[in-house]
Amino acid sequence: MNRLMAWYLALQPRERRMVLIGGIVVGVLVVVGGILMPLESAVSNAVQARDTRRADLAWMNSNLPEVRAGSASLAPDTGEAPVVLVDRIGREVGLGTALRGTQPSGTGVRVQLEAAPFDTLVTWLATLEERHGLAIESISVDRAARPGLVNANITFAQANK
Repeated sequence: MNRLMAWYLALQPRERRMVLIGGIVVGVLVVVGGILMPLESAVSNAVQARDTRRADLAWMNSNLPEVRAGSASLAPDTGEAPVVLVDRIGREVGLGTALRGTQPSGTGVRVQLEAAPFDTLVTWLATLEERHGLAIESISVDRAARPGLVNANITFAQANK
């Protein structure tokens, strides 16, 4: 620090003024660009996130009756054996032609599908888990010959609720 001070004092008065003004400008740029602007950006992002959360909460509160009505319309437990349930729901969603085999497997069900539409398969899997409590124990999915179709081997087990 002594060397820097000695260097500064060795400068002409005009040069000292320029170094001082340049140092002040650099200091202001560091404070503004390195501290104030990132801080302002973080605050702005936090305010935006808060506003989004408030809007989401207002939407949820305004749609609460509809959500509750929708959950009441979920299919009740039919008492069907899982193997029958899997087959029936598969045919209902449009996988009837793709079902190649449905058989009991221990406490679950094993299903084989060929050339099943992938989107339909995903919907079927979600329906079985969400509405009927059948969770995927194991799954193997391969591409079929045509785009959008898959071959799958799936083992379901009763989900623990």
